[in-house]
Amino acid sequence: MSHFKHHVFFCTNQRATGEACCNNHGASDMRAYAKDKVKALGAKVPGKVRINAAGCLDRCEQGPVLVIYPEAVWYTYVDREDIDEIIDQHLVNGRVVERLKVD
Repeated sequence: MSHFKHHVFFCTNQRATGEACCNNHGASDMRAYAKDKVKALGAKVPGKVRINAAGCLDRCEQGPVLVIYPEAVWYTYVDREDIDEIIDQHLVNGRVVERLKVD
């Protein structure tokens, strides 16, 4: 049995100026926001969740991106409302957020 029910990896890669990367879209701030939100929700989130920073996930053109394991569902996002929806729907209720999912 896994220690965590979900691992959420936020690409927080920062490339040289002018090159596409997730951190140009505030990925580090969104990761911190998600970590705080999951912690604040506490027992409302079933199972333990780990919010991780990751280097380049090689999806710069779709960025910013995050991936949730063990389901291997990839998401893009624009703002805190998108992060809220991913947390509320995917992590709390077990439903994929189709409008934010990327392949």
